[in-house]
Amino acid sequence: MGRSRPDERGPPSPGPAAPPAPPAPPPRCARALALLGALLAAAAAAAAARAFARYTEAQAAARQESALKALGTEGLFLFSSLDTDRDLYLSPEEFGPLAEKLTGSTPTASYEEEELPPDPSEETLTIEARFQPLLPESMTKSKDGFLGVSRLALSGLRNWTTAASPRAQFAARHFRPFLPPRGQAELGEPWWVIPSELNVFTGYLSNNRFYPPPPKGKEVIIHRLLSMFHPRPFVKTRFAPQGAVACVTAVSDFYYTVMFRIHAEFQLSEPPDFPFWFSPGQFTGHIVLSKDATHVRDFRLFVPNHRSLNVDMEWLYGASENSNMEVDIGYIPQMELEATGPSVPSVIMDEDGNMIDSRLPSGEPLQFVFEEIRWQQELSWEEAARRLEVAMYPFKKVTYLPFTEAFDQAKAKNKLVHSILLWGALDDQSC
Repeated sequence: MGRSRPDERGPPSPGPAAPPAPPAPPPRCARALALLGALLAAAAAAAAARAFARYTEAQAAARQESALKALGTEGLFLFSSLDTDRDLYLSPEEFGPLAEKLTGSTPTASYEEEELPPDPSEETLTIEARFQPLLPESMTKSKDGFLGVSRLALSGLRNWTTAASPRAQFAARHFRPFLPPRGQAELGEPWWVIPSELNVFTGYLSNNRFYPPPPKGKEVIIHRLLSMFHPRPFVKTRFAPQGAVACVTAVSDFYYTVMFRIHAEFQLSEPPDFPFWFSPGQFTGHIVLSKDATHVRDFRLFVPNHRSLNVDMEWLYGASENSNMEVDIGYIPQMELEATGPSVPSVIMDEDGNMIDSRLPSGEPLQFVFEEIRWQQELSWEEAARRLEVAMYPFKKVTYLPFTEAFDQAKAKNKLVHSILLWGALDDQSC
């Protein structure tokens, strides 16, 4: 047999390249070290975060202790009531209300001048305040000497016997916030004039405050109206539901009747006294105004007085707002604002554009004749009130019945009875 010999035609042509071999997996100990390094880094970051948090808390505690030594308990309490952002520094805006109180001065440009400038060509109306103070005997807990209650604690309440401004003039256009939003003028459909910023999950605002924040936008007219009762109204309450809700109850070619419900409260004390909060169950009422808000035919706002208790009161009797708080409920017979008549032009012009004297030669004022409003759609007061109530308290979608009626309904429908016993009303701010 002969030996084979290499092919004399040359080396064979190369085939397709083989794929690279996968890298060898790292040793198990290397993977363990990498994981341990990551865990140690995470632990170090967490420890650093905790250390920074403790450092921040220690700094805050040191500043708090320093402030307590410098101001004393009562002084720190007053300082905290002004320090709204809780940074332990008073900005000029935070210090402003106290500076005005101490100096007796007023700001050069108030929110009224900025947002409600006068216009001599528009219609104006006069609103009167009617006020009867809270009946002391209606307070079930807070008699003198009982539960540590003193005359000093209730001094702001006892001294509030008359309305702060018995009469005030407003321009018709200032009531524009009560008009329904564009496209939402459906009869009985509620909308929020001032939305609530609180709910059952967000908690409540601090009790340790004396001066309300400057109102903005639609809050301005409500703040001006409530200021006729007392100089320190808070347009938004400390507890939910806050704000104001409204709905259209009647419609004509040129006018709306709008019913509204407002949750607001008052601070009756000023430093050095402790805060005293006065929270009516609700303000309700109606306004009849033209669709362009140039004319107001009627206006009324009041605290309902058909229940035996209609005001909640809460006050501090020490520097801690968590442990030194007392609560009671009472009855106020009358807290009401009402227009003396429809809005009328401030300046009267004849057909040639000349100004006319607003008084007759006899001295009597000119009498205006207003056209009769022909309503095309109307909703009852009771139904409108129910819808506003549901907007504020969604649980009212369930029908609540008087005690005796509930058992008749339960028997007829073969259902159980859920009975609720309260020291006030569940569906307003007096409870």
